[in-house]
Amino acid sequence: MNRFAALLAVVLSMLWPAAGRAHELDPGYLDVARLGGDHWRVYWKVPQSGGRPMDLIASLPETCRPREPSGPPRFDGRAFVWQWVAKCTEGIAGQTIRVKGLETTRTDVLVRFETESGKAQTERLTSSSTTLVVPRALGPWSVFRTYVSLGVTHILEGADHLLFVFALLLLIRRWQTLVGAVTAFTLAHSLSLAAATLGWIVVPAPPVEAVIALSIMFLAAEYLRPDAVGLRLTERFPWIVAFIFGLLHGLGFARALLDIGLPEGDIPLALFAFNVGVEIGQLMFIVTVVSLAAAVKRLYPALLAAIVTRGRAGQRMLGYGIGTVAAFWFVARIAAF
Repeated sequence: MNRFAALLAVVLSMLWPAAGRAHELDPGYLDVARLGGDHWRVYWKVPQSGGRPMDLIASLPETCRPREPSGPPRFDGRAFVWQWVAKCTEGIAGQTIRVKGLETTRTDVLVRFETESGKAQTERLTSSSTTLVVPRALGPWSVFRTYVSLGVTHILEGADHLLFVFALLLLIRRWQTLVGAVTAFTLAHSLSLAAATLGWIVVPAPPVEAVIALSIMFLAAEYLRPDAVGLRLTERFPWIVAFIFGLLHGLGFARALLDIGLPEGDIPLALFAFNVGVEIGQLMFIVTVVSLAAAVKRLYPALLAAIVTRGRAGQRMLGYGIGTVAAFWFVARIAAF
């Protein structure tokens, strides 16, 4: 029991700081669009950290003037933005774009660029890859690869989405039912992700993120329901519950995708690729949790029984732990309205 309490404390201590920054470290975004001739319009968006822009500087090729942003940025409510017009006498194809300071951060930068007007390509820079040599040939594979990677990263760094999936795994034991619930969740968030990203529905981000936290509180309450109450709602209607909450979480995914930006001319492909990435990340998490549960069942069967058996102290501690973290997120996000 003491081992379980210590393990739970470690897990919650990892999730607790993530509460305040569940979506704070959004990717940076650099858009270099051709205006005509040797002029490009530059849009540089930097995530905030502690109310200030992160120490990231976008640097254009050496033949461009000006190469880097200057003057105070504009705060758009979520990130800091610089805009300017650069003159690149030799164009940008075959030239190097760099993001200074990226190597010391945990965030990524999405770079969208045009070597020809109306023909855009998107690449992703990370702390281990801070420079980009602008390719001369454009192709859809780059867009697909970039947005799949962004989808995987977003779901694996989204502590709230992962905690929801974890709670769902705790509630649904039969693998056939779990497959159906995950499928319903996937279908629902794919629909709402597409609808919100394409502008068919418009929902402000803060309420969506607050209600996502509320959905985790609901699953925690379901997990704590005693035997005398009978079957939980999630056990009676698993696919319906997963579908409804999937619509909600899809709106959260859409907010992230809208902040990142979509490449003109490749919006359907980018949407599809981002959703594929989200599913890959989600499946990676599910496989990891199931594998760990199988290992614990084999090595410490009593520990697993303490977690999943209704009424046991371990099961109550886990349920209240999940609910407490979700409640903290909910209050913090309401306060941020």
